[in-house]
Amino acid sequence: MPYWRLSGFYAFYFMVVGALVPYFGLYLQSLDFNAKQIGFIASILMLTKIIAPNIWGWLSERSGKRLKLIRLGCLLAVISFAAIFFNQSFLWLAWVITVFTFFWNAVLAQFEVVTLDHLVEQPERYSQIRVWGSLGFVAVVVALGWVFDRIAITYLPHFIFVFTLLIWLSSLSVKEASHREYAPSALGFGQILRKPAVYYFLIASFLLQLSHGPYYTFYSLYLESYDYSRTTIGLLWALGAVAEIAVFLVMHRLMPRLGVGPLFIWSLALTVCRWMLIALFPENVPLMVFAQVLHAFSFGTTHAVAMELVRQHFSGRHLGQGQAIYLSVGFGAGGAVGAVLAGQLWASSPSLTYTLAAVAAALALLAAWLGVRARSS
Repeated sequence: MPYWRLSGFYAFYFMVVGALVPYFGLYLQSLDFNAKQIGFIASILMLTKIIAPNIWGWLSERSGKRLKLIRLGCLLAVISFAAIFFNQSFLWLAWVITVFTFFWNAVLAQFEVVTLDHLVEQPERYSQIRVWGSLGFVAVVVALGWVFDRIAITYLPHFIFVFTLLIWLSSLSVKEASHREYAPSALGFGQILRKPAVYYFLIASFLLQLSHGPYYTFYSLYLESYDYSRTTIGLLWALGAVAEIAVFLVMHRLMPRLGVGPLFIWSLALTVCRWMLIALFPENVPLMVFAQVLHAFSFGTTHAVAMELVRQHFSGRHLGQGQAIYLSVGFGAGGAVGAVLAGQLWASSPSLTYTLAAVAAALALLAAWLGVRARSS
């Protein structure tokens, strides 16, 4: 099993995330883009998650050449992102990000399948490989926070380009594994989606990611407006990722003991608390540190629980489709709507924007509770 080659891909992929998510808003602000423009471009990052994984998945299944398509997608991501160096106008950047993220967002879901194919005899080792993605994220957000306190944020695209190039190079080192055979499912995909527990779960996922819109789009700008240094901002982002890593490492023990339903509900309740803390106490450093620790629940626990719920609801050959619909509805549609709404509201009141994020998380909590009731009835 090519442990380091698989791990390297995740590390480089999430280095791009670590550069894009915390710092791209600051880069766009340096180009004098307003909040609506920043929110619109941030929404593109999410919108392509709705379309790209499904198209790339269909192509992979039809062609049977998954790894070749991953390599092609990585190469096209490198080439398309290079266009950012020719122009920095709003329309040009919107187009570059659309094309780049179409290919970049497409490859991860397919690489997950390659990884699971390699781990068919050792599925428990998945977390040991995936954790390198989180470690890559932490390394980059801390390092770039320090760097951008010393050089201009306008150099950000150069770092993203290098990290994207490393993703492509690492994909060349991975070999194809034999495909797994899945047992047939008793229900059709449409029948599964119509089950109350499933659509309440998807509604909760949509609202949860919608609530993250102000965080992923404007959190760095928000902190900078309260005179946090970029080094401190990077450390706070890293703290959230470290908390996420800690949860991933113990989740296999927590889920059997506490149950996926209670974990989902309590994590959503803590998400409401997190957004309210950020809304009301941005100048209080200890509370901002605590809010970042809550990332362990607002993302780490909820995502781990969601993946388990996908596994339970979607069986056999529907598992891949189930993962795609979860990612598309939650991180795609929910994230895009959250980014756009945050862009519309931000200029009026950042605090109100985070308060409304807490309301969205509370509605996600209600949907999750209804889903748990539907499963038990």
